[in-house]
Amino acid sequence: MGDDILQHTQFDGAADYIAALDTVCASAQRTLNIFEKNFEDIGFNSEARYDTLRHFLLSNSMNRLNLLTHDPQPLIRFCPRMMTLLTQFSHSMFIYRTPKSLQHITEPFAVADNAHYVRRYHFDDTRGLLARNDPEEARRLNSLFHEMWTSSQPCTSGTKLGL
Repeated sequence: MGDDILQHTQFDGAADYIAALDTVCASAQRTLNIFEKNFEDIGFNSEARYDTLRHFLLSNSMNRLNLLTHDPQPLIRFCPRMMTLLTQFSHSMFIYRTPKSLQHITEPFAVADNAHYVRRYHFDDTRGLLARNDPEEARRLNSLFHEMWTSSQPCTSGTKLGL
C-alpha cells in the first residue's frame, strides 16, 4: 500500500552512504547499475553486501548487476567477494571501466530497476540523496549510466584463462 510512495532522504556521512547503498542493493528486483570512482571503502567487500548481491543474482538468471568505474584496481585487488561473485555469475555480472573522455564525471550513483537510487554530489563529498519510488529520476540516471556504459570497456571477467 504505502510501499510505492516517493521518498527522498538526504544523508551526510560515509556510514549513511554505505547504508543507502545497502538499501538500494536490497531493493533491486531485475537490474542494479552502480557507477563509482573505484568502489574503495564503500562496503563492496562486506559479507552483508556480498550476501545481498548474491541473493539478487541467484533469484533470477535474467537479473543483471553492472558495475562501472573510473579505476577498477581497488575493486579487483581489495574486494575478493566481488571477484567471487563475478566468477560465479559471469553471465549476469559485469565490470566496465570508463574511458578517459568520461573521467570528468564525478557524481557516483546506484540505480535499482527504474525505481530506487542513491547518489552523491561528488566523489569527495559524503552528502547525497537516497530515493525510493522515484521512477522519473531513476530512469534519467539509468539513461546516463547506459550512455557511459556504451563508451566503456570490460576491465575484468569472471572466467579464468589457463594455459
